[in-house]
Amino acid sequence: MSPKLIKDMKSKWNRIENSKISRILLYAALAFVLFISMLSNVIPEHVDLELNATAEEDIQSPIRIQNERETLARQAAAAAAVEDIYNFDTEKRLDQVVQMQELFSSIEKFQAENARSKDDEEAADPDEEQARLKKQITELKAGLPGFIASDLTDNALRTFLQAKSSDVAFAKELATNTINKVMEQPITVDKINDVKEEVDPHILKSAKLPDHLKPALISITSSAITSNYTFDAEMTKKRKDEVVKEVEPVYIREGEIIVEKGAKVDNDALYKLELVGLLKGDIDPYPYIGLGLLVFLLTAFMIYFLKDLIAGKNKENLKIILYVLLFSLTMVLVKLVSLLSGFYPSVAFIIPVAFGTMMIKMLIDEQTAIISSIVFAICGSLIFNENTTSPFNFTFGTYILISSLAGVVFLGKRNVKTNILKTGIYVAIVNATVVLLILALTNGHFDLISIVWQVGFSLLSGFLSAVLTLGLLPFFEAGFGILTSMKLIELSSPNHPLLRKLLMETPGTYHHSVVVANLAEAACEAVGANGLLARVGAYYHDLGKTKRPHFFIENQLNIENPHDKISPQLSKTIIIAHPYDGAEMLREYKLPEEIVDIAEQHHGTTLLKYFYHKAMQQSDKQIEESDFRYPGPKAQTKEVAILGIADAVEAAVRSMPKPTPVKIESLVRKIIADRLEDGQFNECSITLQELETVTITICETLNGMFHSRIEYPEEIHKKKVSQA
Repeated sequence: MSPKLIKDMKSKWNRIENSKISRILLYAALAFVLFISMLSNVIPEHVDLELNATAEEDIQSPIRIQNERETLARQAAAAAAVEDIYNFDTEKRLDQVVQMQELFSSIEKFQAENARSKDDEEAADPDEEQARLKKQITELKAGLPGFIASDLTDNALRTFLQAKSSDVAFAKELATNTINKVMEQPITVDKINDVKEEVDPHILKSAKLPDHLKPALISITSSAITSNYTFDAEMTKKRKDEVVKEVEPVYIREGEIIVEKGAKVDNDALYKLELVGLLKGDIDPYPYIGLGLLVFLLTAFMIYFLKDLIAGKNKENLKIILYVLLFSLTMVLVKLVSLLSGFYPSVAFIIPVAFGTMMIKMLIDEQTAIISSIVFAICGSLIFNENTTSPFNFTFGTYILISSLAGVVFLGKRNVKTNILKTGIYVAIVNATVVLLILALTNGHFDLISIVWQVGFSLLSGFLSAVLTLGLLPFFEAGFGILTSMKLIELSSPNHPLLRKLLMETPGTYHHSVVVANLAEAACEAVGANGLLARVGAYYHDLGKTKRPHFFIENQLNIENPHDKISPQLSKTIIIAHPYDGAEMLREYKLPEEIVDIAEQHHGTTLLKYFYHKAMQQSDKQIEESDFRYPGPKAQTKEVAILGIADAVEAAVRSMPKPTPVKIESLVRKIIADRLEDGQFNECSITLQELETVTITICETLNGMFHSRIEYPEEIHKKKVSQA
């Protein structure tokens, strides 16, 4: 395969790797990992039980749900316990009295008609008389309410139609008084017959009424006695409804034992198992919907913060790819530990989740590690929910959160190997403390052996996190070309071949680089940039000067300046070449791209003013300013911009006679203003406020370097002697 074809394939792959579609697929992969890792923990448990089957273990309800059957039964019992509501109708007595008065008035009317008929006819036909009486009896019943007419006998009415008018008038009064007296009391339907018997004494004890009329009057009066204590259906229904509403719903509580171990499954237990969705064959989509929503929210939450990880054009998705891998690896470890905890629950505390956050902090950034700690805690609380009735085991989620945050906090700013080991120890201590705290707060009765195992596994978690981090970190650094703090510290060692070359061949440049490193690191730390990267980059930024060391003034010790004997154009070519010579040497030694960028960009496109003006003086023609500018590129990051300022400031202050704080500040501000006006900061994100902070910090650092020194007596005496 030809080199050109290989190069084209790499270029094509880079375009695919850094495309937006690839980024979307990475986010989808993140969501997929979340969904798969938690899927088995939300699938509802099912039991294969039938009626009268024996339960092999306690079966608990996984949810809290209303027992509708029991609730309806209690409501029905409460409604049945409500007594019927009756109303005492006081007007009913008056209605019956009026009915009785009208009856006897009709009897008196018919008696008067019968008397006139007798006067008109000397010898009345008996059959006609009986027919007339029968007709009158029918008319009398027709004018009465149905319940009275049905109880009233024809003989009783015939008796009073044939009685004396005086006896009828007395009977009328006696009947109405009796009805009025008897119906003063509440009379229910079931007590009507008992109350009717109270009529007899009132009639029988009357001396004025002939005895042969008393049975007929008792029959007529009793027929008028009716219920005045009536059933109120509307109020009864209303009361029953109120009582039903007051009945508290019956719930099957979460964690409630539906069937005890060894018990037979009855109809009620079978109904409850079906209600909570534990019977085999029931499909409940809600847990899957809930998991999908949780994964969507967590993924959206992470995407919001991961968008800041998009890097430059060449490695746009690199950190996102790295994050997905680290996140997935951590979730795999969490899932594996959860499976092991199914055999022995205490093993759950060995989970090395701090490994994930430590790796994310070192290889990506601290903010992403903190956000990941929260996500790991939420996912872990769902994955370790086997021994809880709730979908989330918040107790264990708290353990994961504190453990993972401890890995972030104790790692510190400079993630060297010794810090990783110390962090592992601190995480172990924090884990053990959290375990003891959980045991104390849950008021659990644990034996000493159980406590020892749980604390032991939590301590092992911290050490395991540190071991995994130390073991896997080099592979991720090499595979992704990641520049970590640990790598930077290794590169800052004076024993590095390139730094030894710089020190031996260009001692002046080496000293200059060390001073620039101090200035750049302090300024970067002040504005929140990577101070360690600036320091290490400063050590290597002038490595290109080792090719022609004597053409740079800091290395011209007691020798003639070679630029005095050559043309400005040649001097320009030599000077301008040093950033790119250095970058080439750094690439040969496979130093990180960030260090190479610092060496290549620290001069930006600035103008070599001295040689430009010298060329102008020596030439009669107009010389283009662009011919004496560095080709760039300009500073792409804050670290490069600040290092470029520190580089220019150090060289200028070094050549300043008797530097004072005022002179130093004036010089620093002038250099920054010139670079700002020249557009050297246009391609990086440094702000004017940050430039002001850089100015103050560099001035403070330089004032510390060039502070005035007290003259001791011996020095003063030597000075006077020399003046004499």
